[in-house]
Amino acid sequence: MKKCRLTVMFLLVALTVFVSPPIKTRADENKTAERRLLYVASPGVRNYLQHGGHGILVFDIDHGHKFVRRIPIAGVDEKGRPINVKGICASAVTKRVYVSTLRHLMCLDLVTDKLLWERRYESGCDRMSISPDGKLIYLPSLEKDHWKVVNAADGDVIKRVMPKSGSHNTVYGFDGKYVYMAGLKSPILTVAETKNHTVAGKVGPFTDNIRPFTVNGPGTFCYVNVNNLLGFEVGDLKTGKMLHRVEVQGYKKGRVKRHGCPSHGIGITPDEKEIWVTDGANSRLHVFDATVMPPRQIASIKLRDQPGWVTFSIDGTLAYPSTGDVIDVSTRKIIATLTDEQGRQVQSEKLLEVDFRGRSPIRTGDQFGIGRRK
Repeated sequence: MKKCRLTVMFLLVALTVFVSPPIKTRADENKTAERRLLYVASPGVRNYLQHGGHGILVFDIDHGHKFVRRIPIAGVDEKGRPINVKGICASAVTKRVYVSTLRHLMCLDLVTDKLLWERRYESGCDRMSISPDGKLIYLPSLEKDHWKVVNAADGDVIKRVMPKSGSHNTVYGFDGKYVYMAGLKSPILTVAETKNHTVAGKVGPFTDNIRPFTVNGPGTFCYVNVNNLLGFEVGDLKTGKMLHRVEVQGYKKGRVKRHGCPSHGIGITPDEKEIWVTDGANSRLHVFDATVMPPRQIASIKLRDQPGWVTFSIDGTLAYPSTGDVIDVSTRKIIATLTDEQGRQVQSEKLLEVDFRGRSPIRTGDQFGIGRRK
């Protein structure tokens, strides 16, 4: 009988060993846990004086946007002073983040934070955009006549596209087939196809020269800020025609600190249900219902300073105006403000989300608030 009981106990222990799931350690959890980080490129000279050096500031989205670290970047002039940052983009596929200044394009490793390469371009640089596969960057010259098609691996120029529009802002289409290019000196939005890197179409003219803009995921509509307008205009990407002029109601145009444009910043939520547009003079964001055409104004949000940009988290739950305010999209309430390692306000128009699993990047957002519906 005693021998029988011992046999039963042995079988129970054996079953426990083989059936029980392995105990997860903290190290195992760290390998699989996802972490959302906000990468904010410091603007340059003004930020250098306020924050003790420029760079990429990293914030933890899931822990109250707490400051994590500052990544030093190059991009300095002959006297060692930082040159103004113009744009940021990243790829989870290649595990790289890119920052442009007035003269340089820099490439950093998202895993190690190390600078991989830095290229200087005589024609200057502006706000660029990267292909979905991370292989190509459309890099505008600094308000000149062309965009450089750049090999994202090493910065070599593959080709040039020449709209002669005062190249400035760039959006890669969600499916990677088209790139949308806006210049400061033109009311026309140029569309390039990315197979041969040639101009495939034009949208407009709009009522004034184009400033920031965004496009929806299917590539059917664009929403553009233009000079002298508090609001935005809508264009049909298929027909090339301007469709609507949408003016902000209940607020007047006034003096702005920068850009000389009443609305310099526009984004469409990833689900494409709302359009958010900046109002510099009144320090506000105005929200429009994008499910109707023309879009209908439905709310306004007071900010801590004059905004010059707006983008969104990848999941669309958070809005990031350039003022450093963090807004809950559903409640339209400010839930956090960005501050650096010394508790000072952080403001930037060049920011995006990068998500990691362990140490590996798995998805990236965009500095433009673009639509993500297919």
